[in-house]
Amino acid sequence: MNDRPDTGEGLMQNAIAQAEAAAKRGEVPVGAVLVDAMSGEILAAHGNIVEGLDDPTAHAEILVIRAACKLRGEPRLPDCDLYVTLEPCPMCATAISFARLRRLYFGAYDPKGGGVDHGPRIFEQPTCHHRPEIIGGVEESRCKDLLQAFFQARR
Repeated sequence: MNDRPDTGEGLMQNAIAQAEAAAKRGEVPVGAVLVDAMSGEILAAHGNIVEGLDDPTAHAEILVIRAACKLRGEPRLPDCDLYVTLEPCPMCATAISFARLRRLYFGAYDPKGGGVDHGPRIFEQPTCHHRPEIIGGVEESRCKDLLQAFFQARR
């Protein structure tokens, strides 16, 4: 890979597959993939497992950050990019900042629960230590459709 951001569609497909697997498990369909930005190697991929683990912090973003940090044996990942199907919530946005991720790609925007372009806008706060480059709306309609179908089936 190179240092120039692209649309991230190829890796977002992997995140979407993780979200689809989460939906099959009865989880909110959010998937994430964390990659080494220079080599393109996928370090971790996961979907939400909040219900399965009875853990409100088991969001896809948190899971891939934890896995990649463990794999590398370091608490920060400044040369990594995150692909996630939904705009991260405030908790996940804060974890992204603490992990010092280089770039964030996300699919659907989340006006109700988002923490990047909506809500508290974590990366815009003066107390935020690190702001990744952000590319939103990658495969937006596909990610949005997956979430809407999941919630419509629950009603």
